[in-house]
Amino acid sequence: MSVAIRLSRGGAKKRPYYRIVVSDSRSPRDGKYLEQIGTYNPLLAKDDDNRVKLNEDRARYWIGVGAKPSDRVLRFFDAAGIMEREARNNPNKAKPGEKATERAEEKAEKAAAAKEAEEEAKNAAAAENDATGSAKSEDTAEAVADAVENEGETAADEAAIAEQTAEGGEPNAQADDTATEEAPAEDAGEDKAE
Repeated sequence: MSVAIRLSRGGAKKRPYYRIVVSDSRSPRDGKYLEQIGTYNPLLAKDDDNRVKLNEDRARYWIGVGAKPSDRVLRFFDAAGIMEREARNNPNKAKPGEKATERAEEKAEKAAAAKEAEEEAKNAAAAENDATGSAKSEDTAEAVADAVENEGETAADEAAIAEQTAEGGEPNAQADDTATEEAPAEDAGEDKAE
């Protein structure tokens, strides 16, 4: 008969209380046992002395006879110094499964595609701005040249009108019309007032 040292649950619903028992490994979890060697109350604080109570002499006896402790009981024995527990190492425990890996890869591909599309859109917008900017600069240069020419003609017309007025004559109608058309509204108003 193989003997196990394990926990047997007692207590109420959502209020667990365990006995540390030595029992036949084939008997039910809360069934009959050979001997109770301690208690475990998980509701108490971890540093509380009453959380785990063990009869160390009986535990050593049963281990000497060949009883196998469960993992949780082995943790208690290790803390009490009765038996050493080897640290477990499962490097694959934290690795995601196949489907999770596939989902992560799909998500990464979508993110990369979205980033590429965004960069292409920025490059296209920059190229469009460059093309529009050069066309605008050409238009602006032409507009400035036209304005300079118009200002030169307007200044010449105004000078001619001023000379005629200074001579005491009436400005000719043609020069007056050109001055009114090309001159700003304020100048036209001043001419009419005179």
